[in-house]
Amino acid sequence: MGTRRILGIDTGGTMAKAALFDLDGLEVASSRCPNAVSFPAPGHTEVDPEGFWQAACRAARGALEASGTDPRDVIAVSTTGHGNGLHAVDAEARPVAPGIISTDSRAGSVGAEWEAAGYGEAARAAIMQRFWPGQTLPLLGWFERHRPEALERAAGIFGSKDYIRARLTGDISTDITEAAVSGLADLSTGGYASALFERLGLARMLPKLPPIRPSLEVAAAVSAEGAAATGLREGTPVVRGLTDVVACAVASGVGAVDTMSVIAGTFSINQTLHETPRRSSAPVLQIPYPIGGLYLATECSATSAGNLEWLCRTVLGAEAARASAGGRSIYDLCGDWVGTALERPGGVLFLPFLFGGPDGAPAGLVGLKASHDIADVVRAVFEGIAFAHRMDVSRLKTGGDAAAPRVARLAGGASRSPIWPQVFADVLGLDVEVPEGGELGAKGTAMAAAVALGHYPSLEAAADGMVRIARRYRPDPARAAIYDREYTRFEAVARALARVDFG
Repeated sequence: MGTRRILGIDTGGTMAKAALFDLDGLEVASSRCPNAVSFPAPGHTEVDPEGFWQAACRAARGALEASGTDPRDVIAVSTTGHGNGLHAVDAEARPVAPGIISTDSRAGSVGAEWEAAGYGEAARAAIMQRFWPGQTLPLLGWFERHRPEALERAAGIFGSKDYIRARLTGDISTDITEAAVSGLADLSTGGYASALFERLGLARMLPKLPPIRPSLEVAAAVSAEGAAATGLREGTPVVRGLTDVVACAVASGVGAVDTMSVIAGTFSINQTLHETPRRSSAPVLQIPYPIGGLYLATECSATSAGNLEWLCRTVLGAEAARASAGGRSIYDLCGDWVGTALERPGGVLFLPFLFGGPDGAPAGLVGLKASHDIADVVRAVFEGIAFAHRMDVSRLKTGGDAAAPRVARLAGGASRSPIWPQVFADVLGLDVEVPEGGELGAKGTAMAAAVALGHYPSLEAAADGMVRIARRYRPDPARAAIYDREYTRFEAVARALARVDFG
């Protein structure tokens, strides 16, 4: 038997990722495969379930092939993926409806009606979150109203990690991190929020929700069909795993209330730990955390690095092609530009609301002059995205049960830049640490597998053995003071533009 490795599979809304890790947490190899997302109607964001599964299979095969790993050396597999949205299967783990991604907004009116009817308080008492469009709970309400027949055949309704594990093994189950992140679990009991389902008229959906089982447990084994599709060995243990925001925090070594997780990807995801569930202001997500008996409170919005990706794909398309032809990434070029621009005064504000802003605030650049160049624009994008994260972090730092983090562990696309983490440190006024590794979601769920197989006694011990910090950044007092003033302007401009009807 060769080196023992664990495969983590992470299915995001736009990309399936798979990575192999050794028991010291070293990322041996990784592979990515895009998910084809469709928009069949306004506000609808869907994936073909079969294509979604095949992307995960190709990513798994890619990681095995890139490293030359013998499938017999893979001692376990664990899945993670985007929470919320909705994936539904029949008793044979076959899809019965299109997969819905968490950026879907069709259920926005359902949540608004529930709030108007007074159900928001009941939700905040049970699931300890507020309603939002891509949350699984209002999506179930939408199906009940508009397509009640679509889920009649469903034997399992769950998030992407559990769908992929169902296809890989035939197992239909979930864990508390997935149930909670989707707004389905009563945090006081650890079971489904059945009383809330009754009040919302969704009681008939309860039997279709999979049983909640331990996260750190072997759920099943790779089936013959799963082995043929992925290249894994039939019978390989598959661990139930953790939802993606929890997996990223675990892989970042976040385990105490003085350390928070910041993930700068398509979404701005900002997470603090609390000894009891946060009640003064219900966050977007709230989840029992598998370390220290703590609770993870999450504020998130689609205001992060997806804005830079849009800029590079559209405005900077020609520069991206030239950079690629020269063997460089457009993101490397953006880093060079920002490094240059930071040496002079700024003044340009970017509102990173291409995918929706607070109270309907639009995206845009404000303060441009003829003397500015593309470096100033990209700098403004870097800073504006960090300001949007600060908006979310500020909500976590208010109220009677406010968080008081000293350190932010940064993951996501922004963490790969040598410059952007310093901008985050200066804007947030926190020390910023970047964990080692590229696929932290896959790593976090692989750590869960290492514990489930007994290689570590707990996730705390797994973090001690498998997590390392690659880089550290401290706030620059002078630049932090400048960013405090700029952030005040940023908030004021966002509020003002939110009052304008742009149609």
